[in-house]
Amino acid sequence: MIKKAIVSGGGTGGHIFPAIAIADEIKRRNPEAEILFVGATGKMEMEKVPAAGYKIEGLEIVGLKRKLALSNFLLPFKIIKSVMKARGIVKKFNPEIVVGVGGYASGPTLKAASMMKYPTALQEQNAFAGKTNKLLARKAKVICVAYEGLESVFPKDVIVMTGNPTRKNMVDIAGKEAEGYKFYGFDPGKKTVLIIGGSLGARTLNESVVEHLEELQKSDVQVLWQCGKLYFEKLKGELKSLERSRDTDSVEKKPDVEPVETEGELNLGNVKMVQFITRMDLAYAMADVVISRAGASSVSELCIVEKPSILVPSPNVAEDHQTKNAMALVSKDAAVLIKDVEAKETLIPEALALVQDEGRCAELKNNIAPLAKPGATASIVDELEKVARK
Repeated sequence: MIKKAIVSGGGTGGHIFPAIAIADEIKRRNPEAEILFVGATGKMEMEKVPAAGYKIEGLEIVGLKRKLALSNFLLPFKIIKSVMKARGIVKKFNPEIVVGVGGYASGPTLKAASMMKYPTALQEQNAFAGKTNKLLARKAKVICVAYEGLESVFPKDVIVMTGNPTRKNMVDIAGKEAEGYKFYGFDPGKKTVLIIGGSLGARTLNESVVEHLEELQKSDVQVLWQCGKLYFEKLKGELKSLERSRDTDSVEKKPDVEPVETEGELNLGNVKMVQFITRMDLAYAMADVVISRAGASSVSELCIVEKPSILVPSPNVAEDHQTKNAMALVSKDAAVLIKDVEAKETLIPEALALVQDEGRCAELKNNIAPLAKPGATASIVDELEKVARK
């Protein structure tokens, strides 16, 4: 049983939410456990972690820019400063274990911890290991992974296949379908497509919807579309303008839809755009087909909820690791892959065809189910307990 732990990492929901899931499992086993998060100042974790009920300290650390930038020259100094601050945080908190989940802050934090002889553990979510975890692997007591084949980059004797942690409240969908339709104001008699591009959003997925919006509105399918925090305001104005121009310029009358705006969402008839989905369990429960990026957390959730899925890997990630994540499913005929460069043209037509093809949907559901690891979070904490310093 762990009494004190530091969990470090973040930057995106794909790192933050698994980290929170690990913390939740530690607290479930020991409600008296003290857990401190260490993140990067100004990043999403500084908001999401306190909202989940945990304390967090921030490091002034950023990533290496791909193009020439002044921040790249300052990075070594920021790393040194962050390691020094992390040493102070670790020494003061005195944890039994320090866990890294990936992201800018995990590097300095776990480096400082290992220098001070605190046991460290890594949770690698992707099919292709990130640079930070590669550097930290040599000192880690255990590395929890979700994909085969990482022996080439991590020490084989500390790798444990656990799967990726998922928050129970997001994937616990049994018996919630009717509640989902009611919560989102959807028709239980119609097919539903769920589009999720991450909490910040995915430009390609958003552009694909806008490009085929009229086609979606004319279909007998309803759409719940999470556009993301970065894109909501811009899209809201763009879609309102688009609807007005169709009203005045189109000879052929479009579907009779008046945009209805409420806090954080815009209703366009059978298409509902939201900034962020607060009840992902209900969204998953009612979805017949899910369109998603191929981040590790999203892929793990889709396996557990057993939904027919179309994956559009982001090209803007290190080593194209989302394509590798997606291929772990596609190679087993457990998901459909569409390349980012082709999505604007083909994604929505493919989704509309798939959602009406019940036979193909059944095949995808049957093939994705065996890939789920619903006990991953518990398995990870089991491993942490084995190596925690008492």
